Amino acid sequence: MTLTRVRIDLAYDGTDFSGWAAQPGRRTVEGELSAALTTLLRAPDPVRLTVAGRTDAGVHARGQVAHADIDRAAYAGLPGRSSRSPEEAARTRLAGILPPDVVVRSVAVAPEGFDARFSALRRRYTYRICDHPGTLDPLRRRDTVVVKDELDVTAMSDAAGRLVGLHDFAAFCKRREGATTVRTLLDYSWSRGDDGILEGRVVADAFCHSMVRALVGSVVPVGQGRAPVGFPQDILGARQRDPRVAVMPAHGLSLEEVSYPADADLAARAEEARSTRTLID
Repeated sequence: MTLTRVRIDLAYDGTDFSGWAAQPGRRTVEGELSAALTTLLRAPDPVRLTVAGRTDAGVHARGQVAHADIDRAAYAGLPGRSSRSPEEAARTRLAGILPPDVVVRSVAVAPEGFDARFSALRRRYTYRICDHPGTLDPLRRRDTVVVKDELDVTAMSDAAGRLVGLHDFAAFCKRREGATTVRTLLDYSWSRGDDGILEGRVVADAFCHSMVRALVGSVVPVGQGRAPVGFPQDILGARQRDPRVAVMPAHGLSLEEVSYPADADLAARAEEARSTRTLID
């Protein structure tokens, strides 16, 4: 059997999922998508997926990217007698199989060297907070966190900006044996929209487990006036979890975009990303 690697761009409402990663006895995004692809391709074994960002339970995505290595002949045969391309046939037929809280935006044969996880240059997340509960749009309750205290968005953004750069983010990550917590935070800022909702923009080359929600949790006390602007930076320097930093609720977080280099640079980027990052003090 000859395999073809396909890139899958998708979005999902994470409310009713136990995260991305397949888990026995639990409903996950990976489990739903793998089952749908297996059915679509009539594959003898479950289709395996590699994803750009393994979102936690309750976290949403508008710009998730995954890849799968599938039987080339089965993929080419998806249009059947129609005039559609395999890409369009795959997308439309998956729409008929997947549940409504998962939407496949596009399916395409991946360029040579593409790896959904390791070829990525950066991931961009947003986090939404409402600090005036009476103004919350009930239609956005599933992707917006409500806090009781009014927040100073300028102070929060000032505090957030001090974390940008190449650092060991151990203070904001759930440690995993043998995994590095060194990351490059490319952008972290806060703004208040016309609707009054605070939106945090968080961009990094990669994230470790619970990092974004802990980063948000470190600046909320600053916005409430309970901690100085330099508080998150002090936590960062300590390189260990601090009980004063709450990991914020998952439902306010959404993966918005995953960026990749030009096709010619995909393989090199994947090789670079696989290297363990360290800091020189």
